[in-house]
Amino acid sequence: MPRRRIGFWYRLAAVIAKPPLVVLLKRDWRGVEHIPADGGFITAVNHNSHVDPFAYAHFQYNTGRVPRFLAKHGLFKGGFVGAVMRGTGQIPVYRESTDALSAFRAAIDAVERGECVAFYPEGTLTRDPDLWPMTAKTGAARVALQTKCPVIPVAQWGANELLPPYAKKPHILPRKTHHVLAGPPVDLARFYDKEMTPELLKEATEVIMAAVTALLEEIRGEKAPATPFDPRQARIAQRRKTAQQSKSAQQSKTAQQDTAGKVGEQTGTAGEDSK
Repeated sequence: MPRRRIGFWYRLAAVIAKPPLVVLLKRDWRGVEHIPADGGFITAVNHNSHVDPFAYAHFQYNTGRVPRFLAKHGLFKGGFVGAVMRGTGQIPVYRESTDALSAFRAAIDAVERGECVAFYPEGTLTRDPDLWPMTAKTGAARVALQTKCPVIPVAQWGANELLPPYAKKPHILPRKTHHVLAGPPVDLARFYDKEMTPELLKEATEVIMAAVTALLEEIRGEKAPATPFDPRQARIAQRRKTAQQSKSAQQSKTAQQDTAGKVGEQTGTAGEDSK
């Protein structure tokens, strides 16, 4: 299947976005040979900065296979940004609504048309304290297993040094390097033609994220934690800690009140004895 024409809107977006990216970030891009020359496929990419979607899109734009990102539906509303999002073929995601699955249907349609769909499987910026990939959602695995398309794992690092997660101001100097390393397709054949149970999707997702994490280990030259950070478990642990702290504070307050009451009783008794 031939490559899709990049089109006016993507070229316009590139004209606007590439100059500042070139100025702000040096490039260390490897693994371009693993990006398929034609046909539909998925890239699974780690996410550690609000800048990295632009930096990663720059990398893939230069391969000739432009990515279609899944993005919040609010970005597709009126105005120039909305026009660019629609014109470049990005895929709106309607979270917590009856339209949530439409993004996956659109992603499947895009892959079957020979497009590349770029997934951030974590769904948001990583919350791992050391910015390693955390546990992921199963959307990329679901699309991959339904279409049997190649899944290219991609790790990136460096945009987070320009703009750390949740930071408001960039660290422009010294100039940072955006590292990208794309790997060979993830082997998901053992999951094909099976019922897509939550357990199967979870296992396939873990295989995809393990490949992404291994590439990031190569970039960073260090080992990731044996167990990925799980934000859900972290929230549960935080709630338990907060509840325990509240309970301890209440117990301490009750103990202080009891002590004050006993002191008052003793003072009253001593006053009666002195009469």
